[in-house]
Amino acid sequence: MDPEGGVHANHAKKESWRAVLTLAYQSLGVVYGDLSTSPLYVYKSTFAEDIQHSETNEEIYGVLSFVFWTLTLVPLLKYVFIVLKADDNGEGGTFALYSLLCRHARVNSLPNCQSADEELSEYKKDGAGSTETPNFGSRLKSALEKHRVLQRFLLVLALIGTCMVIGDGVLTPAISVFSAVSGLELSMEKEHHKYVEVPAACIILIGLFALQHYGTHRVGFLFAPVVVTWLFCISAIGLYNIFHWNPHVYRALSPYYMYTFLKKTQRGGWMSLGGILLCITGSEAMFADLGHFSQLSIKIAFTSVVYPSLILAYMGQAAYLSQHHLIESDYRIGFYVSVPEKLRWPVLVIAILAAVVGSQAIITGTFSIIKQCSALGCFPRVKIVHTSSKIHGQIYIPEINWILMLLCLAVTIGFRDTNRLGNASGLAVITVMLVTTCLMSLVIVLCWHQSVFFAIGFIFFFGTIEALYFSASLIKFLEGAWVPIALAFIFLIVMYVWHYGTLKKYEFDVQNKISINWLLSLGPSLGIVRVRGIGIIHTELVSGIPAIFSHFVTNLPAFHQVLVFLCIKSVPVPHVRPEERFLVGHIGPREFRLYRCIVRYGYRDVHKDDLDFEKDLVCSVAESIRSGKVEINGVDDNSEKDEEKMTVVGSSSTHPEGIKMCDDDADNAQVAGTSELKEIQSPTVVRPRKRVRFIVPESPKIDRGAREELQELMEAREAGIAYILGHSYVKAKPGSSMVKKLVINYGYDFLRRNSRGPSYALCVPHASTLEVGMNYLV
Repeated sequence: MDPEGGVHANHAKKESWRAVLTLAYQSLGVVYGDLSTSPLYVYKSTFAEDIQHSETNEEIYGVLSFVFWTLTLVPLLKYVFIVLKADDNGEGGTFALYSLLCRHARVNSLPNCQSADEELSEYKKDGAGSTETPNFGSRLKSALEKHRVLQRFLLVLALIGTCMVIGDGVLTPAISVFSAVSGLELSMEKEHHKYVEVPAACIILIGLFALQHYGTHRVGFLFAPVVVTWLFCISAIGLYNIFHWNPHVYRALSPYYMYTFLKKTQRGGWMSLGGILLCITGSEAMFADLGHFSQLSIKIAFTSVVYPSLILAYMGQAAYLSQHHLIESDYRIGFYVSVPEKLRWPVLVIAILAAVVGSQAIITGTFSIIKQCSALGCFPRVKIVHTSSKIHGQIYIPEINWILMLLCLAVTIGFRDTNRLGNASGLAVITVMLVTTCLMSLVIVLCWHQSVFFAIGFIFFFGTIEALYFSASLIKFLEGAWVPIALAFIFLIVMYVWHYGTLKKYEFDVQNKISINWLLSLGPSLGIVRVRGIGIIHTELVSGIPAIFSHFVTNLPAFHQVLVFLCIKSVPVPHVRPEERFLVGHIGPREFRLYRCIVRYGYRDVHKDDLDFEKDLVCSVAESIRSGKVEINGVDDNSEKDEEKMTVVGSSSTHPEGIKMCDDDADNAQVAGTSELKEIQSPTVVRPRKRVRFIVPESPKIDRGAREELQELMEAREAGIAYILGHSYVKAKPGSSMVKKLVINYGYDFLRRNSRGPSYALCVPHASTLEVGMNYLV
């Protein structure tokens, strides 16, 4: 069914069972922490206001029936058996679905895409040209490619899902920790516990966010044991309650009890669905965290451990409540009342630990999705710290971390009860699921090339269920559901304003790029003195000469002997292989010593630091010169021809038989096996800098011109590298509409001034950076 997931699925089959089971065990701590703590607050939120627990037990049986079928249809049927197959080269989440659609239909939001990007290994579109593609799929693809409105709608839909995930990153830690701490209410008087719960929850939350910069790899090995212990506790307590209080509670699993529940409670029962919805909070993590595990491991963990444990826990609570109808107060219907009294304190400790683990998973997921948004030009540049050099995806974003902490504390202190926190969290969760359902229906038609009736059936069946829960959550707007809407609205404005401003800035660069004929008229010296060294000019353009270059040429008395126009861009794939990282080409004749280098990263790739990046950059240019693959790029203004003449060159580590660059004091062991290599060294000159040398294979032979070019590149590298960055001041054109002026002059300008500059994104040392200002009228 799924061409995109084929490689990943085949890889999973080749794994040994031991490796798969190990991944399944580890996924319990990373993926299922949030979902496993939902029994803490589901029944309490459901019976808070809208329905009452009566002696007929119709309400409790109806709620149990709804919980069972919701867990069966959404996490098990929808996610485990369908959505997990829509992976993007092993990656999951809202942006993975959007990335798939971008590649199968030209609806990409990134402005600097090239046809060469479609040749990337992970850009594959297996079966895209199949004659079995339904006519409706072809018409849908054409409509998406033709109408900009539909493309914007698709982008906004993906951004809404992303914003709700960020909102969930605020609400999930609050409700999980607060619900776990609420166990204290059974150990003290009602008048006292409310003064202890909120401070205790806030202290735990502050500690959780304060420790984020250390990364989870230091304590990550504890995550799985904590969640496994918690699942064992709730399932064992559930079994005890079933056999001790009501062995016949299994009858409530019949769908008939859902009908009798709604028939008796009517509008109150419908509104209580907002509490039942919380039983599937965290289900989206199965898909979002797919990149860290395999499909098979996540399926095994859910079907064999998580799903049966949760069902037993909910059945046990229902069995206890079915025999206890005299509820002294609202909080007595919570999770801890069904725990045997002697076990309450140990279970309380385990619950708090499990809530922290579940909160940690959603916080890390929030960092990850913001990094993806930033890579795809939909979020301002932020500082991204990789907390582990061994574990992929372990990142920390300081600005986002403290914003999340403040918002989390604000909703905890402001609401102070699980009912309103549940209303808020439920709306965020179900909105993400609705977005996933809508995007999946498009993936089924455009990427899997299945019948449109399959897509309609998918969106009708799951969309109806989710729309029912969505309506029940939305009706609680004034009781807390306004929080995720407000948060999503703010983040959506930030994302769209940044994306719009970035797009307009790129369009200005394209419209004002310099003619190649103007460059050729300057001659090899470019009309100025060329001094030793490499000048790297950062630009967003993938073809042509940026307008800012004319400022350099006309205002600077001298420039570097080697110029590289560097474009670092993201492509709509999760990862770009190192051997496909660089695209290199000449600009103008060879004697100009002008190069274009395009560096491509996937939206989940880790950017290298400045030293490794500089080495890879210089080696990629040198390797393309040596192999004779560097073509003249930019001899005319036809961008399509430019793209065809760019050459793919990998990083230095991917060319074991290619050019190596090292310093004089470098360990000779690094270039072992150089019997077929010979050195090109720079002339001996007394200077404090280290000498640089290229170690070049003897075969294939290189001509004299290429050798001279390599010699000059090596001397320039030895003299040093300088980065020239454009500092843009973007303003709306005179005569623009009031909305555009507001968005560009105030919104985008505010975000640009308060976000990280391009020098941070490039990991450029400040001592080697020159910024030149330029006004943009967009």
